[in-house]
Amino acid sequence: MHNRNTPNPSEEVYGTRSALSGKKTFALWRELIPAYLAPAIMAGIGGLVTADQVLQFRSLTTIGGTSLLVALFIGLWLKSRGSRKRWIAAAPRVVVVGAFALAGALFGLFAAWGTTTLLDLLNPNHHWIWVDLIKLDFPLSGAIACTTMSWRWRASIH
Repeated sequence: MHNRNTPNPSEEVYGTRSALSGKKTFALWRELIPAYLAPAIMAGIGGLVTADQVLQFRSLTTIGGTSLLVALFIGLWLKSRGSRKRWIAAAPRVVVVGAFALAGALFGLFAAWGTTTLLDLLNPNHHWIWVDLIKLDFPLSGAIACTTMSWRWRASIH
């Protein structure tokens, strides 16, 4: 006889559950893979279409690498302290993701400013070709990484 409280009788007989029944938990290593690959692939495709070898190189280094580092830092923070902040857990997902995207862009802007300033102080006579390009790469990568991580983290807690 079928128990009305159990929607799937095979679960109580065989001890099995559907593979889609539970939500995935937030695993940082699993979230870092798309955080690196998504911006690197998008920028790499742009470099292939325009035949820009510098953009192809930047897609793997300053764009993808920055996105990976920012995603790592924001993912560690969200995993350890994110759920303790009431506004993050209670606010609508779009508001949380927008706030983190803005914070990621500001963090990237600050990192680009610090990198360019530090390189100019260390070697003022040498002009690095890629230094002017990181002023766009770092903030954009930071915003993409924070958007991806906060969206996926928020989906795992609700």
